[in-house]
Amino acid sequence: MLLAGDSWRTFFDSFESEAFRLETRSTYAMPGEDEEFQQFLATGELHIPADDPWLTRVRNFRASGRRIGRVHVLTRPLSDYLRYEFAAYAYNVEAGEDIRILDLTERENPGLPDQDFWLFDGAKVVDMRYRSDGTQIGRDLLADPNLDQYRHWRDLALSLSVPFAEYSSD
Repeated sequence: MLLAGDSWRTFFDSFESEAFRLETRSTYAMPGEDEEFQQFLATGELHIPADDPWLTRVRNFRASGRRIGRVHVLTRPLSDYLRYEFAAYAYNVEAGEDIRILDLTERENPGLPDQDFWLFDGAKVVDMRYRSDGTQIGRDLLADPNLDQYRHWRDLALSLSVPFAEYSSD
């Protein structure tokens, strides 16, 4: 089932205990971020207001006892987009999102997929699909995913990653 617009937000916000994201791309082309991204490239600075919609949602998830987090799998050197995303991650972490980094620069992939996904409550999987330039082309709620496989990928990524605050990309 394709999830877009309001149906995506309604679905996303309905998780009961945990939302987990595996991110595998070095570049995402998000239309709503263009101006902010260009400004970051020009100045090296990012200022996200406290009332930013995503940060507000994260704080609300946490206040209701729900966990939200992600592991970003990457290799160095960091792309311009990842440097920008790292600047945003600092705000996300402050709001309560558990962000972790799995750097595969000097090691082999331990068996994680080359795909982004969300796993909600360990029971629902949304496949995040992108073009090679990072433009999102769809979010699909999988009808009959192999939940054991997705849970394994989540657990593996979490076990091998480090909290964002402890990661050094130097």
